[in-house]
Amino acid sequence: MSGSFRFSISLSPLHSNEFPRMPVTKPRIHVPVPKPMTVALSKVVSPLRVAAPAVMIAAAGLEVDRVTEAELKENGFRSTRRTKIVCTIGPRTCELEEIEALAVGGMNVARVNMCHGTREWHRDVIRRVRQLNEEKGFAVAVMMDTEGSEIHMDDLNDAESAKAEDGQIWTFTVRAFDQPSRPERTITVNYDGFAEDVKVGDELLVDGGMVKFVVTEKIGPDVICRCTDPGLLLPRANLTFWRNGSLVRERNAMLPTISSKDWLDIDFGIEEGVDFIAVSFVKSAEVIKTLKSYIIDRSPGSQIGIIAKIESIDSLKNLEELIRVSDGTMVARGDLGAQIPLEQVPLVQHEVIQLCRQLNKPAIVASQLLESMIEYPIPTRAEVADVSEAVGQQADALMLSSESAMGQYPEKALAVLRSVSLRIEKCRREEKHWDVTDLRIVSSSKLDEISEEICNTTSRMANKLKADAILVYTKTGQTASLLSRNRPDCPIFAFTPSTSIQRCLNLQWGLIPFRLDFSDDMESNLNRTFSLLKARAMIKSGDLIIVVSDVMQSIQAIKVP
Repeated sequence: MSGSFRFSISLSPLHSNEFPRMPVTKPRIHVPVPKPMTVALSKVVSPLRVAAPAVMIAAAGLEVDRVTEAELKENGFRSTRRTKIVCTIGPRTCELEEIEALAVGGMNVARVNMCHGTREWHRDVIRRVRQLNEEKGFAVAVMMDTEGSEIHMDDLNDAESAKAEDGQIWTFTVRAFDQPSRPERTITVNYDGFAEDVKVGDELLVDGGMVKFVVTEKIGPDVICRCTDPGLLLPRANLTFWRNGSLVRERNAMLPTISSKDWLDIDFGIEEGVDFIAVSFVKSAEVIKTLKSYIIDRSPGSQIGIIAKIESIDSLKNLEELIRVSDGTMVARGDLGAQIPLEQVPLVQHEVIQLCRQLNKPAIVASQLLESMIEYPIPTRAEVADVSEAVGQQADALMLSSESAMGQYPEKALAVLRSVSLRIEKCRREEKHWDVTDLRIVSSSKLDEISEEICNTTSRMANKLKADAILVYTKTGQTASLLSRNRPDCPIFAFTPSTSIQRCLNLQWGLIPFRLDFSDDMESNLNRTFSLLKARAMIKSGDLIIVVSDVMQSIQAIKVP
């Protein structure tokens, strides 16, 4: 590489998934003598606007999300957003133009919630996301969220919501009604044992306490309740009931994590090729293991990642084991807050984020981040502080739920998450908050430990040398994930030949995933990559780049020629 300097550490030729077997070489430090080099001055290239056709992106042989590309050109390496954003797609955002607006606004992952809508509806949404990726040059991943077996209300006869006023009498029942015959203020509950488990005087909490009722009477399958805390009832909202200040579990605790409907939804997700499946109300690691085995059996070679949703007391009892066997974790604070004291929720959030980091699994913070923006165009200051805290804790991703699914201002809510993330991340960099977390070894073998140590060293080197970016060539995504775990100060360009791995990496902190075919010849890969990136005005001569690869066992510090 003419005119560059390189620091190369070559390790023993061990074979693993991330480090293929290579000829034996001795460790070396190699500093090539720079050759005379003539650098032609090029004209300033104007930033690529997000309206650029996808054909141009694919034609160059290098595929990257076009919004991320525009951000790199307009703001530079240091100003790219590291925290990822998940948006739930719902009635307000399900059309092609609406999904595209979210993608342009910075959505990294589109979430479909199987609690709502039909499989046909969700199929249309998933295919629209894929269509936009192919035609417009996005790299948006798709996450499917299972319904789970916890108690919840029905769909309110397809109404968007219902208002419960203070003192009103409502009936919760296990009876099913045709729409015309449903009595006023009557809600069907999905759990057959509901009327038997609940007692007069119990408190019934909807959506973790967004609306509260007290049970006044039981008549056969009907539970008569009086509203004590008014609010908005949403379709298929979660229900919990409390007695003498404690959560009532009883037979509800015996419900399976994955219901018969969930298994049919999972088959649907496999068929549609979703990137992630989020398992609701997961209780044990065995559920995750069983689901992974099922997916492998149904779709060998599938890259579907399993996200464990932490939203119940049972999840907290097995927290580390759940995180260890999953491919990521979601802190679903709304449902979790209905089962533990409110003041414990922030502590659990912080614990989950830190534990995910230690175990090298992405952590998503979800539920009620910008709840007020369902109805109002700006968030409360407390909500902004809440988002800032999650970004400061360096969660991998933030998630919009009702804000983007049925809220009045989905694009504005997305813009708030994006702007707050950028500002807090910039503040940390300006204050030199380099992460010095002492990360535990997560590798199960010496071979994987080598990969891990290379990534740890790469991140420290990038921070010390104030590198502009880290480039990683990865076939499985594992090396890129280990780099993200270190939270380096500069962005990480992750090159992979797999489109599905490119999308999956879009969930992890600091990663900018590219789809690029590459060979085992690292010199050729670098020359070609630099040429493609420079042609797209994404890097320039003189930029300091740290390069690591699961093709070549080395770390290289290179100035772009």
